[in-house]
Amino acid sequence: MITAGFRGRDYIDAELDYTKEEWETLIDVSLELKRRFLMGEDHSHLLRNKTLFMIFYNQSLRTRNSFETGMTQLGGHANNLEPGKIYTPALEGEEVAYSTERVSDVANVLDRMGHGISIRAYGDPVQWVYGKTNRVIKEFAKTARIPVINMECDKFHPTQALADLVTIKEKFGQFKGVKFTMSYAYSASPHKPRAVPQSLILAPVKMGMDVTLAFPKGFELDPAVIAQCRKWAEENGTKFNMTNDMREGFEGADVVYPKAWCPVSMLSFPEEGKVSNPEQAQKDCDANKHWICDKKMLSYAKKDALYMHCLPADRGMEVTNEVIDGPQSIVFDEAENRMHTIKAILALTMGGRI
Repeated sequence: MITAGFRGRDYIDAELDYTKEEWETLIDVSLELKRRFLMGEDHSHLLRNKTLFMIFYNQSLRTRNSFETGMTQLGGHANNLEPGKIYTPALEGEEVAYSTERVSDVANVLDRMGHGISIRAYGDPVQWVYGKTNRVIKEFAKTARIPVINMECDKFHPTQALADLVTIKEKFGQFKGVKFTMSYAYSASPHKPRAVPQSLILAPVKMGMDVTLAFPKGFELDPAVIAQCRKWAEENGTKFNMTNDMREGFEGADVVYPKAWCPVSMLSFPEEGKVSNPEQAQKDCDANKHWICDKKMLSYAKKDALYMHCLPADRGMEVTNEVIDGPQSIVFDEAENRMHTIKAILALTMGGRI
């Protein structure tokens, strides 16, 4: 296990910035901390008396509770800084008098008081300008000398990706030979970021799985993410395929991960002169109600294929009760692993000794 090089390090675009060997370490440490937790072993010495500042621009259940509970178990404290009840961090040139505070100023203050900063931001807070919340998080990292952790932005969700990899490792014992399908699934709401699907093709490809991405036309992911997946698949000698047919995407899969994300029409690309069109985005979503993971769709995957979802799932839209509550669903194993994997990230980056 290689633990050198983690302490003080940011965890923002971890799917890109951390090596395969470092991801293997994160997975191993997650499983070790989970073992200690299940055995009732105290590991509160790892981050004793350390403080993590959390800023949630968006709502959260699993992520917030995993960070708070994780910090408590590691002996530290998670301090929730709710935008609207503090001066909202803003980029230079976007400040509003007596309402916001420049990101660099916020980062400088928190840097002097605690040991880590974690941020969740996407969508409405930045008018769906693609990539802007990723930039906001990196602005914190530019100033802060303490680790900055991405709790989900508009591009990536690296803490979810780690939990999902740990869950797959538990079920299959390895990544090689596992066929993983990330698929769009219908939701009545177009207000869902691309963070999970983009992380959940990058991370599995990096770790050596055969990955298929299935989506309707109009729901294409970031071309740079796709290019990186193709590059890693070629280097690993594995497969990365794309299809506009849900059934084709499911065929022969060991793991299926059907999840809604916003169509291209929901996003703004100022550098290209493109602005979001919520009305069109709603039409694009509603045109794909047949992209649902029901028992018939699941049957196209392998007989013992596993169903995954980051939650919350839109029941009756993304998935039927029969599937998500059925024997092939491992969604609550994933949710459970959020806490253990987040503890691994916190312990390694904030200075604990495993």
